[in-house]
Amino acid sequence: MNSKKIALFPGSFDPFTNGHLNTVERASKLFDEVVVGIFTNTTKKPLFSPEEKRELAAESVSHIENVRVVTQSEGLTINIAKELGANFLIRGVRNGQDYEYEKNIAFMNKQMDPEIETVFLLADESFSNISSSMIKEIAKFDGDVSAFVPENVNKALKVKYGQDE
Repeated sequence: MNSKKIALFPGSFDPFTNGHLNTVERASKLFDEVVVGIFTNTTKKPLFSPEEKRELAAESVSHIENVRVVTQSEGLTINIAKELGANFLIRGVRNGQDYEYEKNIAFMNKQMDPEIETVFLLADESFSNISSSMIKEIAKFDGDVSAFVPENVNKALKVKYGQDE
């Protein structure tokens, strides 16, 4: 087994929020390498393309040395983790509802590959109410989301919704 601690933080990241950034920053202190995996969520209609999401996330985490961002359009997270040499999955948990949802996925992943451990990071209280869906809804109607997303993401949202100055 790989002695280097590599963690995959998978998600659709549409868009990448300050909550996501906080999770990545905290995970980067626990693991040798953190891979932010931009994946396709088949139940959601994305605002940003996979490449746009990768660029926004990569710029947002560029200050963290041991973090890289990849995109993957299809495949099971657990299989992609293996391909990347990751021995941990990182999941951010904001509340009890998130925990119940993530717990079931973690159990399923453990059955598919007992060597890969899921690590839950509890969201900082200041980010526990932030969701990408809410961010998009607020931004769509010209609301100020600058406190909830990195500056580059805020600008990209304004461009997407035709509100750029």
